[in-house]
Amino acid sequence: MNIVVLGPGAVGLLWATKLHAAGHRVSLWGRQPQSSLSIALDKQASITLPYNDHSALCHADLLLITVKAWQVEQALTPLLNTLNRDTILLFMHNGMGALDSMQDPLNDFPIVLSTTTHGALKPSMNQVLHTGKGVTQLGAYNAQGKQCQFLVDVLQHALPDVMWNNTIEEALWHKLAINCTINPLTALEQCRNGELADERFQRPLENIVAEVADIMSAEGFAITQSSLLAKVKQVVQATAENYSSMHQDIFYQRKTEIDFITGYLLKKAEQHQLATPENSKLYHAIQQIEHSWKSQ
Repeated sequence: MNIVVLGPGAVGLLWATKLHAAGHRVSLWGRQPQSSLSIALDKQASITLPYNDHSALCHADLLLITVKAWQVEQALTPLLNTLNRDTILLFMHNGMGALDSMQDPLNDFPIVLSTTTHGALKPSMNQVLHTGKGVTQLGAYNAQGKQCQFLVDVLQHALPDVMWNNTIEEALWHKLAINCTINPLTALEQCRNGELADERFQRPLENIVAEVADIMSAEGFAITQSSLLAKVKQVVQATAENYSSMHQDIFYQRKTEIDFITGYLLKKAEQHQLATPENSKLYHAIQQIEHSWKSQ
């Protein structure tokens, strides 16, 4: 397949190198004014991929979109007129709601949503580390997307395990619940995920999860607070040595995805007239930090 990866961050470069190794024609699209990029995955030899290649974009079978949620509209919109209407748009980012303001321009394209638990780190422009093996779930966003189940085989061959999920929205909500809990807390405390297992975090974790579970129930998902809390604690343990993406964003003073994680949750809570004191507190605390950078 002809594959363009939009957003050559850690996750984007992980998939780019794996898909290239699986025999696909892969190119990158990003903000840097350059025509190629050399990347080394872990301790492997570097490969060089085309960068911002207009011809590759015109002939793309698949556009893998790995920019952050708040960058999706700004990064994707200028490319839509160049893309063939048969090009599959595969979105892979944290949070929810990034496509809500783009419904009309995207109507013609097959759209697939995804969530992955693979860990990746980009220590430099030219290196990416695969820090944790995981599972990737794909699911259709629109009717055309339902015809794209063959992507499971394509991605499975490059970076297993991959599965098709007919209820991808539920999977995305579970990922959102985990992100709402782990990301803001680790960002505010500037700690690794594993520190959330400490006793002092148990009450905040329970309160955050209780609010999320209520909202998920109102959205029509069969969920209990206890099962969701157990899932969060399982992820904390499994990713104990990792820093969350929001931790990294705050550490490096970069804009976070809080509006598409906790912010999305708060919008849904408002629709269902549910109180969210714990999540609201975290949301405003992260926002306050971001605003403080602008006044420096």
